[in-house]
Amino acid sequence: MRGGGRAVAKKTEPEANRDASTVRDVAARAGVSASTVSRVLGGTYPVAAATRARVLKAMRELDYVVNAHARALGGSTNKTVAFVVDDVTGPFYAHIARGVEEQASEEGRLCMLCTTHGDPKRVLTVVETMREQRADAVIVVGGAWEDKAYQDRMTHFAHALDRVGSRLVLVGRPPLGPGIPATVVEYDNEGGAFAMTTHLLSSGHRRIAYVGRMPGLSTSGQRLSGFTRAHELLGLTPDPELIVDGAFSRSVGYQLARQLLAAGREFTAVFAATDMVAAGVIQALREGGRRIPEDVAVAGYDDIPVARDVFPSLTTVNVPQEELGRAAVRLALHRDELPDSQHLVLGTHVVLRDSTRRPGR
Repeated sequence: MRGGGRAVAKKTEPEANRDASTVRDVAARAGVSASTVSRVLGGTYPVAAATRARVLKAMRELDYVVNAHARALGGSTNKTVAFVVDDVTGPFYAHIARGVEEQASEEGRLCMLCTTHGDPKRVLTVVETMREQRADAVIVVGGAWEDKAYQDRMTHFAHALDRVGSRLVLVGRPPLGPGIPATVVEYDNEGGAFAMTTHLLSSGHRRIAYVGRMPGLSTSGQRLSGFTRAHELLGLTPDPELIVDGAFSRSVGYQLARQLLAAGREFTAVFAATDMVAAGVIQALREGGRRIPEDVAVAGYDDIPVARDVFPSLTTVNVPQEELGRAAVRLALHRDELPDSQHLVLGTHVVLRDSTRRPGR
């Protein structure tokens, strides 16, 4: 049962013995006394630097850091939900954050925002810090990098969080693997790209540029897979020269579209990796004298407010952003009640607006 800061004094004898034996394990590994380990944990008595280093090393090896601090603080979580995101200023992330914050508030939790600026190492550091702070849930949003060392470390954190009663939640990224204690809330990323590409192909487009591929990022890989699968269904192969790499930003979309025009590439439609990329593409096409959609159809992904604000309004794939955030909090905090619902896939759908039309005269 979760309690407040006085819970330490109410421990049962078996719980106290488990704590003491763990301290003894650390002490044995470090070659010091149990009281020395306690001094290092408490930080209120001076300990020689070399001795402290040995104790901290032993604690890391035994994965003791979080357990020790959590028990010292009363053996309970701190009623917070951590939201870990690349950049909260991006509209896509901001709407998910709203869902997280609203659901956390309804559940009586505070929401702590942590930004990583797209650095995978920073993600690991933030998750480790939230583990030490013992947040009820650590919600990591956005695509995962296909790096084994990174995935292994995230798997380690999933188990470590689970041991202290917390939960790793992955939003918009694939599961870490079978048997790993993590909540996964995805959306049908590949299916959305497949549906959008099918719409463009059924409208008669055969030379479709895909702008904004990011190799190694799960989000990008899934969208490109849907793009390719839609072509293959009709016995077509996308032109590799029309698939261009770049980050998910308006400025990059603008630059990439200018490069396609400058290279003289022939295309009648552009499927941009995100709506922000699409906004940059539209600007570049206009400056290049191309009419939208008369000369080039443009489609995006995410259905953020910019999709309705650009001219012409943008055909895009709708992602239920706020519900992703709400579901992440709800499933994580009620995982004992919903053990069979810890992997949720939300649907996506194409939103037709003015930026796409049949090609030709």
